[in-house]
Amino acid sequence: MNKYLKDFLHRGLLFGGFGSIVVGIVIWCIELAGVDIALSGGEMLLAVISGYALAFVQAGASVFNQIDEWPITKSLLCHFSLLFVTYSLVYVINSWIPFEPMVLLIFCLIFVAVYFTVWITVYLCIKAHTKRLNARL
Repeated sequence: MNKYLKDFLHRGLLFGGFGSIVVGIVIWCIELAGVDIALSGGEMLLAVISGYALAFVQAGASVFNQIDEWPITKSLLCHFSLLFVTYSLVYVINSWIPFEPMVLLIFCLIFVAVYFTVWITVYLCIKAHTKRLNARL
C-alpha cells in the first residue's frame, strides 16, 4: 500500500471519532440554547456518520502537506479539493444547507475565504518560526 495512503487512513482512523463527539456537543449546545430539537434515529445516525467522515477526511488530508515531491500548489489544491467536496456533500446530504444555488454560492465563498485565511495564517506562522530557528543556527 502506498505510504501516503496508509498515513491518510491511519490519521483518519485515529481522529475520526472526534467528529461524533463534535456532533454530540453541537446538538447539546442547540438544546441548551432552548431550541427544541427532535431527531429521528436515522437523522441521528446520519449526523454521527457525517461527523465521523468530516473528522476522518480532515485528519487524513493533512498528509497532502507532507508529500515532499509535490509542489506546494499541488498539495494545496488536493487538500482544498478533498475538504471542499467532502464538506459540501455532507452539508447538503444532512440538509445543513439547502440545495439552492444562492445558498451554495454563499457556502462556497465562505469556505474558500475561511480555508485560505487559515492556510495563509498557518503558512506565515511556520515561516516566521522557521526564520527564528534558522537565526539561532
